[in-house]
Amino acid sequence: MLTASNFINSCSTEQIRIAPEKFTVLCRRLKEQAMQLQVPIQAIIPLRTAVRKLQPSPEHLTPLHPDLLLVCLLAKCYKAALSILEEDIFEIDIPKDFLLYCYYGGMIFIGLKRFNKALEFFQHAITAPAATLTAITVEAYKKFVLVSLIQTGQVPAFPKYTPAVVQRNLKSCTQPYIDLANNYSSGKISVLEACVNTNTEKFKNDSNLGLVKQVLSSLYKRNIQRLTQTYLTLSLQDIASTVQLETAKQAELHVLQMIQDGEIFATINQKDGMVSFNEDPEQYKTCQMTEYIDTAIRRIMALSKKLTTVDEQISCDHSYLSKVGRERSRFEIDDFDTVPQKFTNM
Repeated sequence: MLTASNFINSCSTEQIRIAPEKFTVLCRRLKEQAMQLQVPIQAIIPLRTAVRKLQPSPEHLTPLHPDLLLVCLLAKCYKAALSILEEDIFEIDIPKDFLLYCYYGGMIFIGLKRFNKALEFFQHAITAPAATLTAITVEAYKKFVLVSLIQTGQVPAFPKYTPAVVQRNLKSCTQPYIDLANNYSSGKISVLEACVNTNTEKFKNDSNLGLVKQVLSSLYKRNIQRLTQTYLTLSLQDIASTVQLETAKQAELHVLQMIQDGEIFATINQKDGMVSFNEDPEQYKTCQMTEYIDTAIRRIMALSKKLTTVDEQISCDHSYLSKVGRERSRFEIDDFDTVPQKFTNM
């Protein structure tokens, strides 16, 4: 491992790009040895260096991206992968690499509790162009369902650009998760618990039982959030009774955690056990918020410019134009303008 690591650090970037396949084999051998010795953390820095050397640009996905994310997952060093995951990818050589990159990336964001980004990565895996349904897509959808319930309380419909083969077959391969989502929508803890108990073994075999428990916990939070839309003040005992918690103390712990996470805005009076629900204090006037909005706008503008460039390239691509020409009928009624009104009356 030490020899391979030293070579990766000292090798010439120009030279390894001449023989990227051999360099990839060497790096994967390093990863496998680290995993066999149960020290995946030792492979993180060499593989991150290898990715940077192999990339023609930060927008390019290399075959080593999934390997780097995997060792970060196994070592539970999630933040070590952020510099790679926060770059927008536009160039992909091997579709399987992209699916694994999205799947592992989603899992890393789960570990960081950044559920919005996890959903984004899993959705990329689900909607990627495909001729057949892959095991990676199935596993990504299972986690997509669970994270959607945790983050938003519902599972969104497939986007229109999802491959037809995925839309037709995916739900039949993930029925326990579909049942979980349907029972979640009832808002009843007892119904959801019954579903979890029925499919516990399946969730455990999929290594998703921890996420399922978070789904169960999130329903308590979702029910508490609904109370903020109806009441201005409520006792901890009433909250416990309404959301099916056993004691007022449990209700207090849930409310405190939600306040800390910014999921609700409330204060608890310890003397009488009353909870007062407040409005969101954010006025969107702070320097920090202004900087955040400015950064988001700049990123959107950069993405828009990139999409325009890609669209122009595709529009001029000979293979694309040939394919469109073959699939399109010779004459289509939409190709012609409608007859002006003044001529139809002649």
